[in-house]
Amino acid sequence: MLGADAMVKCLQEEGVKTVFGYPGVAICPFFESITATNIKRVLVRTEQNAAHAASGYARVSGSVGVCVATSGPGATNLITGIATAYADSIPLVCITGQVDSSLLGSDVFQEADITGAAESFVKYSYLIKDVNDIPRIFKEAFYIASTGRKGPVLIDVPMDIQNDTISRFKYPQEVNLRTYKPTVRGHAVQIKKVFKELSRAKRPIICAGGGVILSGAKEQLKEFAHLYGIPVVSTMMGIGVLPSNDPYYFGMVGNNGKSYANRAMNESDLLLMIGARVADRAISQPDLITENKVLIHIDVDPCEIGKNVGPHIPLVGDIAAIFEDFKQHDINVDYRSWVNTLNDYKDSYQINRNIDADYPDPAKIVKTLSEEMDFNAVYVADVGQNQMWSCNYHIVKNGNFLTSGGMGTMGYSIPAAMGARVGCGRQVVAVCGDGSFQMSMMELATIRQHEIPVKIVIFNNGYLGLVREYQDKLYKSNYSMVDLKGNPNYEKLAAAYDIPYMRISKPERIRENIRKFLKDDQTAILECIIDPYCFAK
Repeated sequence: MLGADAMVKCLQEEGVKTVFGYPGVAICPFFESITATNIKRVLVRTEQNAAHAASGYARVSGSVGVCVATSGPGATNLITGIATAYADSIPLVCITGQVDSSLLGSDVFQEADITGAAESFVKYSYLIKDVNDIPRIFKEAFYIASTGRKGPVLIDVPMDIQNDTISRFKYPQEVNLRTYKPTVRGHAVQIKKVFKELSRAKRPIICAGGGVILSGAKEQLKEFAHLYGIPVVSTMMGIGVLPSNDPYYFGMVGNNGKSYANRAMNESDLLLMIGARVADRAISQPDLITENKVLIHIDVDPCEIGKNVGPHIPLVGDIAAIFEDFKQHDINVDYRSWVNTLNDYKDSYQINRNIDADYPDPAKIVKTLSEEMDFNAVYVADVGQNQMWSCNYHIVKNGNFLTSGGMGTMGYSIPAAMGARVGCGRQVVAVCGDGSFQMSMMELATIRQHEIPVKIVIFNNGYLGLVREYQDKLYKSNYSMVDLKGNPNYEKLAAAYDIPYMRISKPERIRENIRKFLKDDQTAILECIIDPYCFAK
């Protein structure tokens, strides 16, 4: 068995069904070997999008996403996608080809130190030097990516290793890494302290982050919140932990969140931060969340607890496992008065949006789109104003909400939507701005080639809207490099790929047009002409 065959056999042992990638000479032995299997290969049009697609796949399937690229520019192009996954704790195994081992350090054609370049954005990386190490390294890579705080792991494989003969292939059944022992179960004493504080609290609130979703604990969170009547807010990455219409859900917190959600967190006397980093987008002033309240921080990553603010009760462990441990405890509490207060805040919430009557309101488009989407559909938001409208007005039912939260990577939505569709087979809608669309529009070819049905919504305002908005506020409307006058004709672009196209340019008949857009399970593009002066709120 060649090293390349062993690499593919490892993927089969891990149950990998799909890889996203782009070939090159240094990874050709691997791609030659994989043709003999039933593993689906999706050819993207640029390597960064292989990682984004693998990320979307991982987030909806619950499996580790796999992406593959060649050496040199192929590997370096992958870095932005790897960094995006790392920031949002998405489990990936990223395989790169490399020049022959004997040539490393010689600056030969398409040599790049990818393990060094990606060091800041991976949980761990491997440069394979012995073909017999392939089974062990692949087993470890999948284990590291999918346990503890999940994230990407890089495996760099020189060509000579891929072409060498492995003496004996034996895939390990378990992993035992001396320096990597992630905590799963929560400490019993700390859990008792949590319930003691809950029994004292009058105004508790749960702030749920993406860790709840990654651990598969959404239903457990819902059960816990409903059992004790505890209100819930979420970070951007936590959108979808509860359905939007859940009586205990009070929206997204942070600079771009709901004012009543922020008020709820500020006025609470006990804050349960679960699976969320105390990061700037959710908590602009971390010290404020410890004023006049007990802070309990629950996370699988001990490095996140206390990094930005010191909790009164730290609790390390897997969220799903901790919720199971919570069932061993019981308290008699009544928070109905607090929930009623928050409902009053929510009911009195008003937002002043100055919308030009000649243009469709993007908030209405997002809301109507959400209402018309399938009950279990996947909504993928890109980055920019479209992300703000999506976070604030998308209605989560029983599906998924995906976006690039930690890194804020433009061009994420279309490749992530492709991966999500391959991973779950459900309806998937990608929402992007005209700027972010042009960062990944080459993937229309991938969608067409591999027959991956994705609905794509483009908010076209002719600007890099969020940057323009920032320049409007901070630089007195002195706009610099935000005008997108070179935008393509999207109708002709869709026709070039034989993709059905629709357009909304007026505020009338929005629902009717969206229903036509969603009526079948085929790829389609919906261009929405938006007021260039419309702000994100």
